[in-house]
Amino acid sequence: MIKGMLLTIGITALPVLGFASANLTLEKKIGQMLMVGFYGTSAPKNSQICKDIQIYNLGSVILFDFNPVDKSKPKNIANRSQLKKLTAQLQACSADGKLLIAVDQEGGKVQRLKSKYDFYGKFPKACDVVKMDQGKIKATYTKMSRELKSVGINYNLAPVVDLDINMKNHVIHGLGRSFGKDPQMVAKYASVFIDAMHSNGVLTSIKHFPGHGSSVGDTHKGFVDVTNLWKEVELEPYKLLKDKADTVMVAHVFNKKLDAKYPASLSYKTITKLLRGKLGYQGVVITDDLQMGAISKKYGLKNTLKLAINAGDDILLIGNQLDPRKVKSTKTLVDTILSLVKSGEVKEEMINKAYKRIQILKKKL
Repeated sequence: MIKGMLLTIGITALPVLGFASANLTLEKKIGQMLMVGFYGTSAPKNSQICKDIQIYNLGSVILFDFNPVDKSKPKNIANRSQLKKLTAQLQACSADGKLLIAVDQEGGKVQRLKSKYDFYGKFPKACDVVKMDQGKIKATYTKMSRELKSVGINYNLAPVVDLDINMKNHVIHGLGRSFGKDPQMVAKYASVFIDAMHSNGVLTSIKHFPGHGSSVGDTHKGFVDVTNLWKEVELEPYKLLKDKADTVMVAHVFNKKLDAKYPASLSYKTITKLLRGKLGYQGVVITDDLQMGAISKKYGLKNTLKLAINAGDDILLIGNQLDPRKVKSTKTLVDTILSLVKSGEVKEEMINKAYKRIQILKKKL
């Protein structure tokens, strides 16, 4: 599936990383690692989300249009003027004005800014984009980035760089979310997408590492084992884009060939050894929503957070979107991670590394 720096105590800003890391409490560094979803179409000073941004130095939020609690009401996106006001309020809550405000805006089925909310809403899906000429593709994605920027969204959780190699795949092939099966071509189109987003100051995330295109199942619903379907060629787009990608989103797919114990998003072997070590990617790694069935049905919250941080994930995405009964507060998340550090189950060094990478990312804004 698109992180900020917050401070409520007086600290001298440093030009390199925004704030002196040494002066920042552990709690506020942890806050930077969290991307949370929340209910509300506004964020006044007294709202819970605004307080969370201020108190915990929350790094990122993710916005949705669909409200799983009350389908007759929007969750965060109702119309253009409302959304512009909401993002301005959210930024006003942040100390540095660099809160990462994310949406999934790929085109096709996956676009949060829909026509019914007074947006364009007709951006084509990836499999149709490849039929267009280069100039038109650039213009299309530039238009998309302009629209995002116009309402204060600075992080797009796209493009998809999964290869279209399994015709039985419902989540990628079935929805036309892939640019094709040739990794060179996929990287080329993804590169145009990234450049277009950057032209309007919008950050991106290539997804879903280490490859969701060969899968059959849907990680939203439960465990997906790609061991016998996954091919090494699915890593190619990440190799080609490793120096260009702002962030890499890691999937919840399980692949025994890469890690016999953990799914990709919770796997040290997959993230630190393969993505960072072997492929040489140095940037921010964001998880897919950690409340998806593939994770939530198998691991408790504490274990999920512990594994994700120890694996090398920088931004932990908790969408609060999939199950209204399982909404997790920012306080709960921060307190849980603090307790893991205190018990020695998570090294503070892992928090510091993630914090540092996120500050480098935010310098791009």
